[in-house]
Amino acid sequence: MSVEQINTDHWFAIVNPTAGAGHGLKDYPQIAKLLRDNDIYHDAVFTEHKCHATELTVEAVNKGYRKIIVVGGDGTLNEVVNGLFIQQQCDTRDIRLAVIAVGTGNDWVRTFGIASHYSEAIRAIKEGKTFLQDVGAVTYTESKYRQTRYMANVAGLGFDSYVISIFNHWKTKGFKGRWLYIASILKAYFKYKSSGVKIEVDGEEIYNNLIFSIAVGICKYNGGGVQQLPKAVADDGLLDITLIKPLHWWHIVFRLRRLFNGGIYSIGHVKHAQGKHIRIHSAPPISLECDGEMMGETPVDIEIVPRSVRVVVTKEFLSSR
Repeated sequence: MSVEQINTDHWFAIVNPTAGAGHGLKDYPQIAKLLRDNDIYHDAVFTEHKCHATELTVEAVNKGYRKIIVVGGDGTLNEVVNGLFIQQQCDTRDIRLAVIAVGTGNDWVRTFGIASHYSEAIRAIKEGKTFLQDVGAVTYTESKYRQTRYMANVAGLGFDSYVISIFNHWKTKGFKGRWLYIASILKAYFKYKSSGVKIEVDGEEIYNNLIFSIAVGICKYNGGGVQQLPKAVADDGLLDITLIKPLHWWHIVFRLRRLFNGGIYSIGHVKHAQGKHIRIHSAPPISLECDGEMMGETPVDIEIVPRSVRVVVTKEFLSSR
């Protein structure tokens, strides 16, 4: 299809059929009907393998599309955002990006007040309100080479990435269901050992000791609704970092509500910082996940790319700012 054949009023929908334990495929006919009923015309393609959404994004932009809908979860969104930075046809801010969440965690949409109900997500698309959000450029080591990818939500190291590795392993074995993430957390807790890390924020060392968990992000939520970065503002030009020092299980059990209600920094084992450039070293290396996808390992550098992706949000989110 040539650029001239593209109707620029059309959205390009990238559908992950395996997202949400298969809801991407199962629910797409319902989503497509809701889009048509709201006069949102789109051309849809289903992803077939890992990183396919990145390839499809580059192809779509090269063909002239400037409006993209992600029908999937945080991992699919991550791949699409990386495609926006790979393409060379236009500024990333010239592309409008919407999400209809069908994933397991759906953490990115929580920050922007986009409901998990398909009709509400599509209402936001129809209303057309957009927001320029920051993105993080994440450089890490994989197979002895330094690589860079972009994140739209949260990167995790230590316990966080260990949970994701278990979760993804079980998914490849065919296990499904929302209980799977909880089971991954429980297994990870009893197997994970804290690692020694050195962390610098904007060139200043802020931590050099054993660490249980590290979260660095643009938005507030990860882990299926945990507010691990409750002070994060998605367009303030800063990365937020939450450090959880080694702790016993009862520190979590008796403070569990604070993980979900934004009170995490009132827990004594938790430290918060902000900056434009975060560097993390460890010995031995620890693994990294970005937006729920395993990437590589330390050393890790994360740098802010301010207000670089235009996303569809609810009018309620904009009015609350």
